Amino acid sequence: MTDATVTQLWRFPVKSMGGSQVDRVRIDRRGVHADRLWAVRDLQNDITASARRLPALLGCSARYATEPGPAAGPGNVPEVIVTFPDGDEVSSDDPRIHQRLAELVDRDVRLTPLAPVDDNSLHRLSVRQSKANFSQSEVRSDFGLDPSEALPDTSVFTTKQIMTLARFSTPPGTFVDLSAIHLMSVTSLESLSPDGAGYDVRRFRPNVLVSVDDPRDDFPETAWAGATVEIGTARLRVSVPTIRCVVPTRPQPGVELDRTITRRLAERTNRFLGVYADVTGPGLLSVGDSVVVRAPAPPGAVRSAAAAAGKTVMRQVQRVVEKTLLRDS
Repeated sequence: MTDATVTQLWRFPVKSMGGSQVDRVRIDRRGVHADRLWAVRDLQNDITASARRLPALLGCSARYATEPGPAAGPGNVPEVIVTFPDGDEVSSDDPRIHQRLAELVDRDVRLTPLAPVDDNSLHRLSVRQSKANFSQSEVRSDFGLDPSEALPDTSVFTTKQIMTLARFSTPPGTFVDLSAIHLMSVTSLESLSPDGAGYDVRRFRPNVLVSVDDPRDDFPETAWAGATVEIGTARLRVSVPTIRCVVPTRPQPGVELDRTITRRLAERTNRFLGVYADVTGPGLLSVGDSVVVRAPAPPGAVRSAAAAAGKTVMRQVQRVVEKTLLRDS
C-alpha cells in the first residue's frame, strides 16, 4: 500500500489545447467531467487532430464560458472559449472560430464537439488511415526518433488497446488518447529533469498530479500497473504506463521548446512517464485528497498459469497486428 496526496487536478476542454486547474472534479467511466468534450477536426485528412501532428494547437488554451452542468457530455457539449496565441478570444458559438484555427495550423480544420456515444463517425479510422498512422515514418515522427533509433516498446499494451489504437483515432465516446484518467507524480517530474527541480507539469498534461509521501523509486507510479487507486470517493484501476510521444518537448505559452526531453525519456524510462487508469468507481476528487494505492493480490498458481497462457496468445495476435501496421508505407 502506498500513500500519496492530490497536488493538482487538471481539465482540458479542447483536446491538444491548454486547460486549467480545478479544485474539485467529478469523475466517471469517461474520466474527468467535461474533459476534452471538444477537438479540432483535420478536414484535409478527415481525422481528429492532435498536437503530435498539429503542434500549433498547444499555443491555444480553452475554458468553458460557464461551469459545465452535470448533464454535460457527449452530444451535450457546452460553449467553450478559445484563447489564441495573440490573445484573441473566440467562442465556439462564433462562426469565426474555424477560420481562426485554420489560419493558426495552416490547414482546413473545424472545432468539433463530442458526438453522442452511439456515433463513432468521429473516431473510426479507415484502413488507409490506420496504416498511415502506424507506418514507421509516422511513428518516428510522432516520437521524435531518428531513423537509427528503435521503435517504441508496445509490449505493455493489451491486444484490446492495440486494436483500439488501430481502429480509432480516439476511443469511441471520448477524445482522450487511450484511457479515462492520466495520472502522474511530482516525483517523476523531478526525477526526469536534469537538475531535479522538475519539469512543468503542463508538458505532460495529466488529469491528476500526486505527491507520494515516501517514494522508494524515481518514478513511483510506474509500479502501480494493476493496482487499485482510491482518491476521494472514487476508485481507479491503473492499466498501463503512459507512453510519451513528442508533445512534451514542444512549446506552449510559458513553456519553451526542449528537444532534450525525448532523449531523457528514452534513457531514464524507456519512453514512459505517468500511468493510465480506468474508473471502476465514480466519485469526487479534490486537491488535498489522500491517495491510497493498493497492489493487486498475488494470483495463485492456477490463475498465474492461465494468465500466462492467455497473455501468450494475446501477444501473438498483437504481433500480427503490429506486423501489418508497423511497416514503411
